[in-house]
Amino acid sequence: MPVDPQLRSLDIEIPTQPEVLVKLSLLMADEDVDLPAISALVESDMALAAAVLKAVNSSLYGLQGRVQTVHQALTYLGMREVAAITFEMGLRAAFPSAAELEPVWQRASRRGLLMGRMGQMLGVDPWAAHSAGLFEECGKAVLYRHASAHYPAMLRAATRDAELVQLEHTAFGVSHDALGAALCESWGLAQAAVASVRHHVQMQDSLIIPDLVQRRSVCAISVMAWALMHKPEELEDVARAIAPQAQLDETLVLRAARRVSEQLQEAQAHGR
Repeated sequence: MPVDPQLRSLDIEIPTQPEVLVKLSLLMADEDVDLPAISALVESDMALAAAVLKAVNSSLYGLQGRVQTVHQALTYLGMREVAAITFEMGLRAAFPSAAELEPVWQRASRRGLLMGRMGQMLGVDPWAAHSAGLFEECGKAVLYRHASAHYPAMLRAATRDAELVQLEHTAFGVSHDALGAALCESWGLAQAAVASVRHHVQMQDSLIIPDLVQRRSVCAISVMAWALMHKPEELEDVARAIAPQAQLDETLVLRAARRVSEQLQEAQAHGR
């Protein structure tokens, strides 16, 4: 999809999607997903395959024994999670390696996993949910690449993303949520994921899903994942506020959030 002309006029470059991820997107869109084809595609890029295996073997997944091939990873984790890890590694590779961005990528891994598994439990498109979680903060990487001399100071100065958005608008005329949504669109992500990335800061701050959002379930899951990661003591209140806006059952949303959080805690304990 074309990048918003207004963003193009700001001379902030949106990185193009790596070819391997274009091919992976096409495979994921096929109703009869070809697991051997996905395995072969990822393994055709040695650097990407190595990064995927490193991520799969991290404590975040807590697998028993060390996974040595992409095919093994697909067997243990399933197609969606391996595809999401591949997208995550491809996304990271599109930007410079920087210590300031490492927390962004770490949160992306955890948030994507939380959202994908919650989506699966709630009958919400788990691929859209997982990708929304992975890409939620990617606009920060876009701005870091655009202004690496100045942007780290903004990251340090802002205590909340709502504050960061104001600093970004003042400095660049655009904020990371809009840039992240533009990157999602140019990389062909589902519109539900694009909307979640575009509005995540506003939703986290207000606990209100904007009226213009049509497919609202991924947005609700995004807010729940944010609460799990940043305000777990308020999880019930967040579920009560956000679930009805997406026509989701509050009790089921809360149960899914807690169960997925427990799964990740158990995996990390096992992976230590």
